Amino acid sequence: MFPFLKFAATRAVLAITTLILVSFIVFSLMELVPGDCAERYVAFKASQGQVITAADVDAERVRLGLDHPYIERWGKWIINAFQGEFGDSCIQRLNISRLLGQKYWISLGLCLSALALAYLIAIPVGILAATSKNAVLNNSLRLVSYLGLALPNFLLALMIMLFSTIYFGDSLTGLFSKEFRDAAWSYDRVIDFLKHAWLPVFILGWSATAFAIQTVRALMSDEVDKLYVTAAAARGVSGRRLMMRYPARHALSPIINSLGFDLNRIFNELPVVALIMTLTEAGSLLIEALARSNDQQLAGAIIFLLTASIVGINFLTDIILALTDPRVRRSIVG
Repeated sequence: MFPFLKFAATRAVLAITTLILVSFIVFSLMELVPGDCAERYVAFKASQGQVITAADVDAERVRLGLDHPYIERWGKWIINAFQGEFGDSCIQRLNISRLLGQKYWISLGLCLSALALAYLIAIPVGILAATSKNAVLNNSLRLVSYLGLALPNFLLALMIMLFSTIYFGDSLTGLFSKEFRDAAWSYDRVIDFLKHAWLPVFILGWSATAFAIQTVRALMSDEVDKLYVTAAAARGVSGRRLMMRYPARHALSPIINSLGFDLNRIFNELPVVALIMTLTEAGSLLIEALARSNDQQLAGAIIFLLTASIVGINFLTDIILALTDPRVRRSIVG
């Protein structure tokens, strides 16, 4: 038991170290953006007709703590970030934690749902594609997976929206109906959300499913002809029991270990899909902060939260892998 606890503690330290390093990179990029929050705030005041002097800019820098050393400001930012506090948006002048609110959790939920959908489809289909001797079935599955890789998610979103608008008179955009958009959470609002959320989940899971099918198929094809599978078949193990107990169990371990990577890839596609489908969540806020308003504080907070989610999932997958894969478990406990 002690070696496993040592393994978990080591992985936890590595996860925290990764977050600290990422926070330093994110904060540094925020600092490299021309102009600081003090200049932007006084520029806003100037646009309202107020006369702004250099002394006003300096006073605003002192108020925001921008006159402190770089390392001190980064240390304060990372400590607050671990507590879920990111200060105020440089452009919108709103508290970032309140501004994000449920939007980040909605985004994370969409991405995790798309990831779950991808693997619920890809694992059985990939195993079937690797073990089936039916040429027609294999070629059909290969064609579908290639189509998923070749057709970008944003183009699929546009095609579905165009088709729905022409034939049903509804563009299927947004995550809520008009009457529930700003309402408090209730049973009716949850049902309304689910009626709208399935499409972004499907679109985000489109290419992820195709990629996962190719990965599962390749891993299973590599394992299915190995000597230990042949030995198990010689002992009388056959059919589905043989496939699931031996090659599938070993082939799926790398899949578990790649969940964090796949989540990152899905979230990378979310902002463009959110822009096309007018989704009001963190993906659209990230596009707004990076491409339109240049709000580095808000963008930095979203990127840090995304990184924290991915690092957390990687930590969990390491633990799950250590519990489920005998090879990893033996390397830990000896």
